[in-house]
Amino acid sequence: MLLACTVGTLSTTAIADITVNGAGSTFAHPIISSWSENYNQLTGVKLNYQAIGSGGGIRQIEEKTVDFGASDAPLAPERLEQQGLVQFPIIIGGIVPVVNLPGIKSDDLKLTGELLADIYLGKITQWNDDAIKAINPDLNLPAFPIIVVHRSDGSGTTFNFTHYLGLVSQEWTDTVGVNTDVAWPRQATTIGGKGNAGVANFVARTRGAIGYVELAYAKQNNMTHTMLQNKEGKFVSPDLNSFSKAAANADWVNTPTLDILLNDQPGAESWPMTAATFVLMHEEQANAESAKAILDFFKWSFGEAGADTALALDYIPMPDDVVEIIEGVWSERFQSNGKVIY
Repeated sequence: MLLACTVGTLSTTAIADITVNGAGSTFAHPIISSWSENYNQLTGVKLNYQAIGSGGGIRQIEEKTVDFGASDAPLAPERLEQQGLVQFPIIIGGIVPVVNLPGIKSDDLKLTGELLADIYLGKITQWNDDAIKAINPDLNLPAFPIIVVHRSDGSGTTFNFTHYLGLVSQEWTDTVGVNTDVAWPRQATTIGGKGNAGVANFVARTRGAIGYVELAYAKQNNMTHTMLQNKEGKFVSPDLNSFSKAAANADWVNTPTLDILLNDQPGAESWPMTAATFVLMHEEQANAESAKAILDFFKWSFGEAGADTALALDYIPMPDDVVEIIEGVWSERFQSNGKVIY
């Protein structure tokens, strides 16, 4: 049965009661979950999404066990071509350091990228270390050992976090590197958590802990986030303004593969750890109905209702000019039995 619906200024036709399956990014799970619930109520289309981490999402779409994957680590053009995949961004958000320090509230504690790298390298092991005290002279920092919490699964959040640390610390680049999963330095006292939710959970219950999560998880769990020094030397808070300032520097129009990394962007108000989530789908689709339903879903998410939901959860919607590029990619690339799907 065909069900036509109009949401705001967007008119779309979807197949009622169809179910599509996706997996991957935990970074984008709060927004994809909210979108899918709202879209199901409007259209009857069911979107099942498993937040198993970007690495899992990439693996499952390559193995064709899901209809789409979602990753915060964009795939290289060579791998996309090898696997017959199309990649497009759907949302922008921010990665934030979160801490568990009694008496310290959000935005009380200031960190630099270099300090964050040294903490994860295990070079700074106490919260009252002189290097931390030097930029936080008015804080009563406890003499707690620092417990480093990181992702234990293949993670796009980890990819962007380690990419940022590599930009600000040559030692990080030389000894740890950038990937969805890395060998964390043994000299640091560490705990591994599965997904953004796992990291948030461990930080919330471990005194002296520090971790990195998408801002929505920090807010949902009433966690304490830090300020962070950006490329211009300014200490900024993680919020919609600082994320949007960082995203505004991206040249999507002149990047045909749309695989842009948003870390350490210039601008006095830019948040240093900003990232996009990318959807991965096979260029050749066996089931045109399912593929069309997924693209209709994301077209709706790019519209007014989806954008409002994104902003409410502290994500940045894709700009209109980028949406035009994405829809152009859809019309050029996705096919089923030799016929254009979209």
